[in-house]
Amino acid sequence: MKNPLGIHALVWTGTWERKDIDFAIGSSSKLGFDIIEIPLLNPYNFDATYSRKVLEKNQIQAATSLGLSEDTDISSDDPEKRKNGAKLLSKALEMTFQLGSKYMGGVLYSALRKYHAPPTKNAFQYSSDIIRDLCHKAKKMGIKIGLEPVNRYESNLINTASKALEFIELTECENLCVHLDSYHMNIEESNYRESILQCGRKLGYFHIGENHRGYLGKGHINFGEIFSAMKDINYQGPVTFESFSSSVVEPQLSNTLGVWRNLWDDSSNLAKKAKSYLDSQT
Repeated sequence: MKNPLGIHALVWTGTWERKDIDFAIGSSSKLGFDIIEIPLLNPYNFDATYSRKVLEKNQIQAATSLGLSEDTDISSDDPEKRKNGAKLLSKALEMTFQLGSKYMGGVLYSALRKYHAPPTKNAFQYSSDIIRDLCHKAKKMGIKIGLEPVNRYESNLINTASKALEFIELTECENLCVHLDSYHMNIEESNYRESILQCGRKLGYFHIGENHRGYLGKGHINFGEIFSAMKDINYQGPVTFESFSSSVVEPQLSNTLGVWRNLWDDSSNLAKKAKSYLDSQT
């Protein structure tokens, strides 16, 4: 099994000014990563033209990701919030296309936050209607859309692979896939292997991260089981390393993600060791 290997840009920088673009993309390419995942923290103020220029110069591909806010929650009963969310997703898709990227994923289906109640009766339908429209636009651009199940403290709508598959079935979109993340799976799934096998060909993107979001191989996640299951379904999609530290991620996102302590402060060392670990597994 040889998958394209990626690294999340937030390993390198918490902002996306030109100096950050040069540093993050250049550093990722130098270590031999095939993909850099760029978070679209503000699609309305994103330099896609310069980013694409630097990507092409460094001969590395891009994926994009984002999470919605409370004011852009497309699962909300508030039609204004759903309208804002649909507009934001459309803009993010436009930026993804301008980057030359073929993938956009993340928490696209609800707000990325702790909810204090279960989803409302219509939440799943509201969200799936907007994602269906997004997928139709993305298909014309040759872009795949990924739904990332996250743990119960970051969304109330899609926490497991099975729920993501249910959502995909409702939308009936061929270019909509499951975007699994080992960090979240460790919290929500009963069995890594069974979840991956259940996804089968609908698995389109994979985040690799430790249970504590630190150095790979220094936690308790059974990555051997994960990579074995990927091999069994002949998964050939991206495997992207994701790790967060409040020394890099801007404070608001750190608070949303619950990054209360630093497990690392040396981005280069973390990334180098992650690349070596992934090379040994794939």
